[in-house]
Amino acid sequence: MNTKHRLLNLASDDAHWFKSSYSNGAGGECLECSVRSGEAVHVRDSKRKDGDVISFASQAWSNFLGNIR
Repeated sequence: MNTKHRLLNLASDDAHWFKSSYSNGAGGECLECSVRSGEAVHVRDSKRKDGDVISFASQAWSNFLGNIR
């Protein structure tokens, strides 16, 4: 599967996207995440749901979160 096709699938309504519990819904600068198959975490701008998606390996995402906490 090529990258462009994969990104289009991630933007579809069947992906479960979620925001941080700290997001207040007031239209600020928020990111949404989606975890698919436990192998990767996908991140997008909550205001541009049809925009680009950045994907991280699960371990890389865990390392990132561990370093910012």
